[in-house]
Amino acid sequence: VQLQASGGGLVQAGGSLRLSCTFSGRTLSRYTMAWSRQAPGKDRQFVAAIFRGNYIPNYADSVKGRFTISRDNAKNTVHLQMNSLKAEDTAVYYCATDNNVIYSSLTRPGAYDYWGQGTLVTVSS
Repeated sequence: VQLQASGGGLVQAGGSLRLSCTFSGRTLSRYTMAWSRQAPGKDRQFVAAIFRGNYIPNYADSVKGRFTISRDNAKNTVHLQMNSLKAEDTAVYYCATDNNVIYSSLTRPGAYDYWGQGTLVTVSS
């Protein structure tokens, strides 16, 4: 499995960005997809995930109502639409995937075996 994240950049607070993650090597529909982020000096933090079984999205409380995760199995792509960005959203964003994640572990970054290279999001206040 290979993941390629893109779409990061510099944006003002209140603005929007759309991250994309291209998946290759397997059948995307069988995999749970997630986004996590890591700010300087902090641990990697769960942001959002979309489960392989029911495709129901899950979000960290800090991004609920502002971020939307979506998947396009036909295009092997997962997106993270980020609106109303805040300075505290500044981080390197990583997409991750695994086909063995159980639902109760969805929000744990350590549950995912495959990671993309990360894309930097900087929100200026």
